[in-house]
Amino acid sequence: MKIMVINGPNINMIGIREKNIYGTVSFDDIIKMIKEEAVKRDIEVTCLQSNFEGQLVTWIQDAYFEHYDGIIINPGAYTHTSIAIADAIKAISPIPVVEIHLSDIDTREEFRKVTYLTPYCIAQIKGHKHLGYIMALDTLQTYISQH
Repeated sequence: MKIMVINGPNINMIGIREKNIYGTVSFDDIIKMIKEEAVKRDIEVTCLQSNFEGQLVTWIQDAYFEHYDGIIINPGAYTHTSIAIADAIKAISPIPVVEIHLSDIDTREEFRKVTYLTPYCIAQIKGHKHLGYIMALDTLQTYISQH
């Protein structure tokens, strides 16, 4: 199984910014955790991060052309603004995508409750901080094995 993990703007600042919201585990430690968990599960994982919307769209398209089995995406603030990312996810169907948020976006500011991606994802995981990535791996593995 081959999974792409895509992280959007400011996710590289996790562990530095707003620790009360996002937690104290660093971005590098999160990536290390994902890779270690992938090895245990015999999953090939590619972890990426960019602050640029177009780069995220390109990686989503790459996942299709490079025959990835699934995507985990933490789109950061682009969750609430990017029709381009939503369209990219829609375009690569039937590749399953799990949307993840470290915080619970439904309990924060009103604008964070809007997500353009969720309708095109098989699941949304929110509010579990760094452990949400492991939950997303579980969700993808289960979904892929059943389809």
